[in-house]
Amino acid sequence: MIGQDHDFSHLDRVGRAMASVSRNPRLAVNIILGAGVLLAWLLLGGMAIRGAESRGPGINVPGDMMLRYLPQLPLPGFLDRFFTLCLAPAPLDGGVGAQAGALTVMWFLMAIAAMLPSAAPMIRTYCEIADTARIKGEPVVHPLVLVAGYLSVWLAASALFAALTLIVHAFASPVQMLDPVVGATGAVALLVAGLYQFSGLKEACLTKCKNPFSILFSNWSARPGRIFRLGVEQGVWCLGCCWALMLVMFAVGVMNVFWMALIGLFTLIEKQTAGRLLTRIAGAILLVWAAALLVVSA
Repeated sequence: MIGQDHDFSHLDRVGRAMASVSRNPRLAVNIILGAGVLLAWLLLGGMAIRGAESRGPGINVPGDMMLRYLPQLPLPGFLDRFFTLCLAPAPLDGGVGAQAGALTVMWFLMAIAAMLPSAAPMIRTYCEIADTARIKGEPVVHPLVLVAGYLSVWLAASALFAALTLIVHAFASPVQMLDPVVGATGAVALLVAGLYQFSGLKEACLTKCKNPFSILFSNWSARPGRIFRLGVEQGVWCLGCCWALMLVMFAVGVMNVFWMALIGLFTLIEKQTAGRLLTRIAGAILLVWAAALLVVSA
């Protein structure tokens, strides 16, 4: 029987909805993460449209033709400034610091859009363990604390990717900051990504990502700090599994939303598939692609 403390019938519709969310952390997590991923894709899509419209005729990026036909919505001033900082071929009046900050935010949005969905099984597993603990009357740390720890790793990685973007394009001299890097530089990015698919470190990280239950269950805690660190650990395994694939974005154009979606879909399937066949096939494709790019640019 439901006690008086759990009877929300005296509340209005909004109050009952909020009370239901508070009693069901999994629902809150699904809503917040779903909204976050959707917002990230919308912002990245808007930036991709802006980049396609301003890209020179000599730069051909897959999907540009389609993007140019999409309507460009009016943007608030801060978003227009953000897009401009990311797309500019050189630091604007704000200096390299402002551009590095904008690129960090851009890479973080890419991580949310492409990598966070692949962490859904891990988050779902935590919610299932938390539900069991809550039924037993044990204290439970909200799943969003775990997610915060996970995303903190990708935020730190985004800063490194932003710095790498500035370094690579300082030598590549592209028309836009996010245009594809061709020649030896692009081939090296593909070569590193392809070789890493065959490495032992990739296999170890992928194994951890495929089996979150044992890690979450054996490290269960009712302390928020410990759960945050657990999220950090899961983020490190995910980064170790996927960081090299993010290098592919340099060869296809950092703001290529079609390849971004493909990489996000691949990581999601890769973490759900037994064996390493899919991983090795992707590595072989990247190595052949790197060799072809070297031959064409020679």
